[in-house]
Amino acid sequence: MSLLDPVSRLACGRFTLSLERPLVMGVVNVTPDSFSDGGRHETVEAAIAHARRLVDDGADLIDIGGESTRPGAMPVSPDEEIARVIPVLDALRDCGVPLSVDTRHPATMRTAIGHGADMINDVLALRAQGAIDAVRDSACAVCLMHMQGEPATMQQAPVYGEVVSEVEQFLEARVDVLRAAGVARERIVVDPGIGFGKALRHNLLLLGALDELAAAGQPVLVGVSRKSMIGDLTGRPADGRLAGSLAAMLAAVARGAAIVRVHDVAETRDALRVWRAIDEAQ
Repeated sequence: MSLLDPVSRLACGRFTLSLERPLVMGVVNVTPDSFSDGGRHETVEAAIAHARRLVDDGADLIDIGGESTRPGAMPVSPDEEIARVIPVLDALRDCGVPLSVDTRHPATMRTAIGHGADMINDVLALRAQGAIDAVRDSACAVCLMHMQGEPATMQQAPVYGEVVSEVEQFLEARVDVLRAAGVARERIVVDPGIGFGKALRHNLLLLGALDELAAAGQPVLVGVSRKSMIGDLTGRPADGRLAGSLAAMLAAVARGAAIVRVHDVAETRDALRVWRAIDEAQ
């Protein structure tokens, strides 16, 4: 990837976030079928209460999703996604941190931005027709993720010639498209898409080479929390993957991840606090 000066502050809707330290994004799934916590926060009231707990635990951002994109997940209509997400978004406007909406549907993007979303987190990297138009003239940040295939089939047989360079080239191309559309670099985050159309070795290679992606200058978001790669390596079910998730998170941060998307915010903050103290003492 071409090298540019690193973005040091993220323009994120109502907020400007310093990237001097890694930021923690807390996950709120308003879905019945997410891989880790499907159904646990399915009601609006449960999702709102969970989000407020994550803020209390130290989340720097909250990511609200109304459609599961786990391997094998079936699509949800924009209308249903909007009905799940918008009441939660509205109720959290006063929580004090930026609110991200995890969606690949332009209709949901437009509605969420109209209700004050500070970030759009898109597994399709704004490739859907109308997606760039939905975000272009707003103040929200955007996260562009790499995914091979579709959620329903992406893990059946992912194949790459050279996974690191292919993911880097894809993300560089998407950043160029957004910049050409008038979206400032300070609004753009990239995500290599761990577990999205990748086998275990692909995920390990991407995490190991994350410093190459970070060196391109755009803030890098990494989500490894409780994912199947942790289960593949440890043999543990989703609710037993905290230790492995923290290890992968710290490996990502050590290689330049600017934002980590996690389920366990308090534990992640503790791990980062210890890691930073050791690093700063050198």
